[in-house]
Amino acid sequence: MKKDGFRVGLIVPSSNTTMETEIPKMLNSRLGPEKFTFHSSRMRMKQVTKEELKKMDDDSVRCALELSDAECDVLAYACLVAVMSQGNKHHFSCETRLSNATEDNNFPTPVLSSAGALIEGLKVLDAKKVSLVTPYMKPLTKTVIDYIESFGVEVIDSISLEVADNLEVGRLNPKNLIELSKQLNIKGADVLILSACVQMPSQPVIQKVQDQLGIPVITAASATVYQILKNLNLNTTVPDAGELLSGKY
Repeated sequence: MKKDGFRVGLIVPSSNTTMETEIPKMLNSRLGPEKFTFHSSRMRMKQVTKEELKKMDDDSVRCALELSDAECDVLAYACLVAVMSQGNKHHFSCETRLSNATEDNNFPTPVLSSAGALIEGLKVLDAKKVSLVTPYMKPLTKTVIDYIESFGVEVIDSISLEVADNLEVGRLNPKNLIELSKQLNIKGADVLILSACVQMPSQPVIQKVQDQLGIPVITAASATVYQILKNLNLNTTVPDAGELLSGKY
């Protein structure tokens, strides 16, 4: 750990306004002695369409190089659907590509993606069936569902809010997720994915929805925080952030 704490690098869409608030909030709410600083590099994206997501994903190597220049201790590629829309299991090659870029820049850095973090979080929670909420248009939600199901996890129900403008996604009120979650079929679900998008705010209500429904709740952001902590070899306890960050795993 450097004198200024662990440096967390965030690779984010240019229009993302949530990751730089929710991830710091969760990490800084921990009771441990560790300190964190946060450093971002941005990829252009305004509309959540497959075309813009592809262009943005192609720009991620530049971001990894920039954050490697800052000698970050871990990098998080924080756009779930940009990775998932490139094809099933794409997060493996994506993370490898970005990690190789940091190695070529003479500062090898562990790299995770929110897409891979969500899949790994479901695995840790031994989820076989899930329900989920996304802000995406229905075709992109179908892409996310197909990606999750390619790992042997059945999606039994979903809600698509159909907000294409990424800035508007960041303005969604997380308190609305409390009522939306009640509309989902969770019968037989092992886990509720409350926000399958790192731009859709959810952090203030994760624990409330979990307590209300009585099943583990995970989000793309909470899964990302879990993987950041694992990569830094730190305790994974974050208060009021759902089952995955309860410290049990």
